[in-house]
Amino acid sequence: MNMMEARLVALARDGEREAFAELVNMYKGKLFHLAYRMLSNRQEAEDVVQDTFLRMYANLERYDPTHKFSTWIYRIATNLCIDRLRRKKAAYSLDADMSEGEGLDGYSVLQSKDVSPEQEVILSERQLVVRRAMDALPVKYKSAMALKYYQDLSLQEISDILHIPVSTVKTRIHRGRDYLRRRLEKDKEWLT
Repeated sequence: MNMMEARLVALARDGEREAFAELVNMYKGKLFHLAYRMLSNRQEAEDVVQDTFLRMYANLERYDPTHKFSTWIYRIATNLCIDRLRRKKAAYSLDADMSEGEGLDGYSVLQSKDVSPEQEVILSERQLVVRRAMDALPVKYKSAMALKYYQDLSLQEISDILHIPVSTVKTRIHRGRDYLRRRLEKDKEWLT
């Protein structure tokens, strides 16, 4: 943990609102990105970020400063996402229609000067196929994959966040990639 972050955490633990607000500003974008990638829903991602900061505030005195603060806060957010995915799993169907643009991030709908409208549609459809494949991942694989590929965290950091051994993280990432590969092979026509 860098010195500035350590100081902010210490001040926030002592009740300094400005320090807490600064921590929120430091992490809100990263946590939203993680939650959105795991949940594929902007509103739910925003709710998770808000709930994460509420839990952080309520439990700041329980934070152990000998560990990385980022690991602690990512663990809170990841657990909240996993809880939502588990609750949502029973109601979610892969055959359900998606509203226009749902599951797509801003980058996937940006126009490019180098891409024709037809190529853009194909690209959006490919991204939708990949997003659906990611959404279909079992929660244990999805959380590890999101932390690795969307948050660019190390295997050790993921291990700390998920409270599992590094070898299990490697296995989950490997199986998650394998699952995605198999799933995308079924939709091969979109990938060519």
